[in-house]
This record gives sequence, C-alpha cells and structure tokens, in this order.
Amino acid sequence: MLKINEIYHSIQGEGTSSGKPCVFVRLTFCNLRCTYCDTEYTFYVGKDMSVRQVIDEVEKYSCKLIEVTGGEPLVQMDECLELMKRLCDLGYEVMIETGGSLSIKDIDQRVKIIMDLKCPSSGMEKKNFYENIKYLKPTDELKFVLGNREDYDWTLEQIRKYQLQGKCEILISVVFGKLEPVELVNWILEDKLDVRYQLQMHKYIWHPETKGV
Repeated sequence: MLKINEIYHSIQGEGTSSGKPCVFVRLTFCNLRCTYCDTEYTFYVGKDMSVRQVIDEVEKYSCKLIEVTGGEPLVQMDECLELMKRLCDLGYEVMIETGGSLSIKDIDQRVKIIMDLKCPSSGMEKKNFYENIKYLKPTDELKFVLGNREDYDWTLEQIRKYQLQGKCEILISVVFGKLEPVELVNWILEDKLDVRYQLQMHKYIWHPETKGV
C-alpha cells in the first residue's frame, strides 16, 4: 500500500515540461525538513491506496504526463518503484521529483528523474547523496533552489566539481520570496552559465500558497 496525500490534475509548473497538463501523484512523508518547504502538509497526512487504486485515479484524467512527487516519494521506495514501473508499462510519460537524499539507482530507466541538490540555505545540504549523480541520465533534470548569493556560489562549485554541465539539464530557481529572480538571472548571465533558469509557474497563476495546483 502507498500513503497518498493527494492526486490532482494541473499544469507542470517547473522544468522542461513546464506549461504542459500533468497529473500529480503526491505521496505522504518526507525525510528532509528544508527551511523553505512549501509542502509541509505532506509530512504526515495521507490515505492508504494500492498501486491499482492510484492508477485507477490517474486514468480518470485522460492525461499522459504523470509526476510522482511528495514530500519525498522515495521514502516509500518499493511501492513507489512499482507504481512508476506500472505507469510506464501502460504508456504514460512518468517523472519523479526527489530531494536527492535517497538512492535513485533502482528507478526504471523510462522515468525522468528531477532531482535536487540541496543548497546551504535549505539546512539540508549535509543530506545530499552525491553518489546519485552517476545515475542521472541525459534526459534527467538536476535542480538547485537558491535563497542567497552563498547558495549561488555553492552551486557553481558543485557544477564544476562534478562536471555537471552536459550531463543532464540543470535547473536553477529562487526560493520564492527570498531572492529576487532578476538577481539570479544577472549572476547566471555574468558567469555565462549553460543552465535553465526557471520560475515556479503555478505560483504566478494561482496564489503562492494554494494547494492542489
């Protein structure tokens, strides 16, 4: 059984699929406590559902793009891996958003991984599981969420240390309300970084604290 916080139909607000209709399967529980977390409501509350029940709910939306998210979906590792495999077998385009502290090596190769490396201002930098980097595919996305200049300098260090440019898509965004987007964009342009700057599109369409969007 999976502990599911919510399943809903919206548009993808981030990454290379931003703007596309998407069904989000949000799992309960998280092993991290980031300072800027905007989904604390997922930490404990959820409904028990079988993989089949989740798929039945997903099928109601007639949408082929699915994101498995949380919380941290890989806390429920075995069930989460089974869900994604079954969805891929059914012809869905499946993505998973994970905080980067738990191993991604057993995720089905058909799944697009969107993985964070937690910056210092998150308070969770020491939880980064850097071995995951070697399992990232060219089609995956590696995300940095920045709250200040220290986070930016740290991000540059990781990009260089792990030779990340060219390995997969690199996404950089601000902590909403903490760092002005124009500041980060200027830093990226000054350093001629080959990265994708992203806004959390859903926070501009709806109120930033709206759930289920």
